[in-house]
Amino acid sequence: MSKLIRDPDQREASNEEQAPLLLPLSNSAVVSHLKACQHLAAEHSKEAFKKYLHTLDDALTVEISNAKSNQESSELAEIQRELRQNATELERYFCGYLSEGFVKFKKKQLNTSYGGDSSDSDSLSLVDNEELEETISISSISQRADSYYAEPLWALNQRFAVLNEGEHVTESNNPASPIQYCDSLRRALKLLPLNSKTKSLAYKVYDDQVLALTKLITEDINAYLKQHGILPHLKYSLPTGAAPKSQLADSDSDAVGMALDAIAAQNKTHLPDPTLSPEEYQHSLLQAIRGLQTQVHPGQPLAPGEVIVPAADLVSALQAVQGTAQQAVSHFAEGEELVPVDISHVIDQIREQLKEEEKDGQVDKNDMHTIDLVGMVFEYMLNDENLPDSIKTLLSYLHTPFLKIAFIDPGFFEKTDHPARLLLNNLAEAGSRWVNNKGDAQFDIYNKIKLVVDRILKEFDNDLKVITGLLLEFSSYTKNIMRRQELMEKRATEKAQGEEKLREVKLRVNNEIRKRTDKVELPSAVLLFLLQPWSDYLSFALLRFGEKSTKWHKALALVDDVLWSIEPKSTAQDKNRQLEMHDELISAIESGFETIGFDQVKGKKLADAISSLIKLAIQSKKAEPAPMPMRDKLEKIAAEKAGTRVEDERQATPEEAQMVESLKMIEFGTWLEFRDGRRLKVAWYNARTSHYMLVDQMGKRQDMISGLALARKMIGGETKIVSGSSKPFFERALENIFHKLNEKAGTSVEGATDE
Repeated sequence: MSKLIRDPDQREASNEEQAPLLLPLSNSAVVSHLKACQHLAAEHSKEAFKKYLHTLDDALTVEISNAKSNQESSELAEIQRELRQNATELERYFCGYLSEGFVKFKKKQLNTSYGGDSSDSDSLSLVDNEELEETISISSISQRADSYYAEPLWALNQRFAVLNEGEHVTESNNPASPIQYCDSLRRALKLLPLNSKTKSLAYKVYDDQVLALTKLITEDINAYLKQHGILPHLKYSLPTGAAPKSQLADSDSDAVGMALDAIAAQNKTHLPDPTLSPEEYQHSLLQAIRGLQTQVHPGQPLAPGEVIVPAADLVSALQAVQGTAQQAVSHFAEGEELVPVDISHVIDQIREQLKEEEKDGQVDKNDMHTIDLVGMVFEYMLNDENLPDSIKTLLSYLHTPFLKIAFIDPGFFEKTDHPARLLLNNLAEAGSRWVNNKGDAQFDIYNKIKLVVDRILKEFDNDLKVITGLLLEFSSYTKNIMRRQELMEKRATEKAQGEEKLREVKLRVNNEIRKRTDKVELPSAVLLFLLQPWSDYLSFALLRFGEKSTKWHKALALVDDVLWSIEPKSTAQDKNRQLEMHDELISAIESGFETIGFDQVKGKKLADAISSLIKLAIQSKKAEPAPMPMRDKLEKIAAEKAGTRVEDERQATPEEAQMVESLKMIEFGTWLEFRDGRRLKVAWYNARTSHYMLVDQMGKRQDMISGLALARKMIGGETKIVSGSSKPFFERALENIFHKLNEKAGTSVEGATDE
C-alpha cells in the first residue's frame, strides 16, 4: 500500500470538536491529516473490497450455471479461478491505487477522469466500444454516488481544499471521491483476463456496493477533519423553518393550519432511499410516481360496450405518428424555424390514428399513465434552462419513438443503463455543452444531433438495436470532442497560469517600488530607472529565484541604496559612505541591465545620470524633482505594464463585495450565460488575484475577468450561472416529475379537507 512519506506522528483525534485552526496549515500538519484520511479510506475500502470479491465470485457461479455453451462455461470458470487465485493481489492493488491518490493529491498531480489516466489521454482517436462501455459504467456509478451524497462530498471538497493550500478541489482531484474507487477498481481489474461481458458484470456488482462505501468514507473523513478544527462549522443546507406567523392570526386559524399540515404530512410521499441499488432505486421511484399518478388522475371506468385498446395497437398508431414527425424534421431546411412538438396534443393524434385504423376504444389506465409519464419527461426537457431552445425543439421530436420504447420495453423507466435513456442523456448533455442560445453550435454538434433524431424517426421500428448503435456512434463522437476540448482547455489553463504568475510578480514589484517612492520627490532619471529597467530586473529576479533568494533581496536593497545616496547628507560620515557606495551601485546597475538585455546606449545614459545625482548629493546639492505630469505618466505606464486592475475591490458596494465572496466558491466547470446568448465556462480561478479564466464551448480562452467585474455583470443581469446537476438528464426529469406530482397530490388533499 502506498505511504505518505516522512510524515510526523499523527495525534489522536479528540472526541470533542476543536476550534478552527489558524490557516494556512504547515506542511507537516497537512501530511499528518492526509495520512489519517488515507488510513480511514484504506481500512473501509479493504473490508468493502473483500465483500465485493465474494459477491463477484457468487455472481460468476450464477453465470456459469446459466452458460449457453460448454465453451462459455469453461471461459467463465477460468476467470473465476483467476479471481480466486489473485484475490489477495487484487485487494492489494485496489487499496494501493486508492492510497496512491492521497500521495498524488499532496503533490497536486491527482486528476482522475471517467476514462482513466491512460498514457494516451491526449490522443484524439476514437475509442473502441469496450472502452466506451467501461467508461459509461464508471461514469454512471460515480455520478450516482456523487448525486446521492452531494452534501458530504461537497463538505469533503471544501475541507480538502484547506489541505490543498486553499486551491479548489472537485471530485476529480478529491482522493476520497467515488470516481477514485471506480478508477482503482478499473486499474486493479487489469490483472484479470476479463472479456467485455464479465467486466460489465464486475462493474454491476460493484455498483451495488459503492454507495455504502462512499457513505462510510465521507462520513468518517469529514468527522476526523471536523474534529481537528478544519472547517468545523461548515454548512450546506437550505433555510428551514416556517415563516414568521402573522400577528393577525387567531387560535382557530392556527389550529386549522396545523390540522392541514398534519394531513398533508401524512399523505406526503418521499423519494426512495438513495442507498438502494440503482435498479431498486429506479423501481421504487417509478412505483412512487405510478402511485401518485393514480392519486392525481384515478382514471374513468369503462362505459357500457367500450373496449380497451391493446398496447400493440397503440404502438402501431404511434408508428404512423412517428412518420409524420420524421417528415417534419427531414424537410426542415437551414434558416427555417422548427416548431417544437406539442406534447399535449399527442394523445389526440393517437386517437385520430386509431380511428383511421378502425381500432377506436378506451386507452387502459396504466397505458395512459405511461403516455402521461413520457409526456412529462419531454415537458421537463422543454422547460430545462440548461438546454438551448434549438436543442429543446429538435429533441421534442423524439417524444413519439420514446413513447413506443416505453410500451415495447417495460424496463425503460427502471434501468439507468437502458440505451434509450443513455442516448437521450448524451444528446441533452451535448446540446447544453456545445450549442448556445445565439444559435451557434461548436463541432457541428447541432447537425449531429439532428442526424441522430432523423435516423431514429426514420429507422426505429421496434428493434432497440437501432438505438444501441446510435448510442455507440454518438458517444464515440462526443468523447473524441471532449478529449480535444479538454486538451485545449488544459493548454489554455497552463498558459493563463503562466501569465498570471508573471502578472503577480509584476504587481508585487510595482507595489514594492511605489511603497518606496510615494510622496517622495524624485528626479526624472531616478523615476525612469526604478519604474522601467530596474522593475524589469526585479521581476526577473523574483520570477527566476523567488522571494527568499539573495538575488531578489539584493535587487530590492539597491533601490533603497539609490534613494538614500541621491539625498544630500549633512555629516562627513554619510558623505564618505555615499562616496564608497558609488562605484558599487553603478557596477550593480550596469550588471542588472546586462542581465535583462537592456539597451546599452540607454543603460549607459541612465547609469551616468544616477552617478551624477549621487555626486551632486555628495556636494550637498539636491537635483530638481520630476515635473508632476511626467511623473504621473511614468507611474501610469508602469502600473499598466504591471497589469494593475482597473477595478478596485475596496470601492465595491456591499452587494458587490458579497457577490465577489460568493463567486469564490464557484465550481470549476460552471457555465455562465451572457445576455447575448453566449455561454462561457469557468475553467480556472486565481485565488491570489481573484481572476477567472473563461473558455468557450470549444475550450478556447475568451476572457480573464476579475471577480469584481464578473460580480457587477451578474448583479446587472448581464450574466447568469447556468444551473447544472451531476445527475443525468433522465434521472433529473423523473425526480422532477415525482416532486410535481407530490405537490399536486398534497394540493388535492388540502382541497378535499377544505370541502
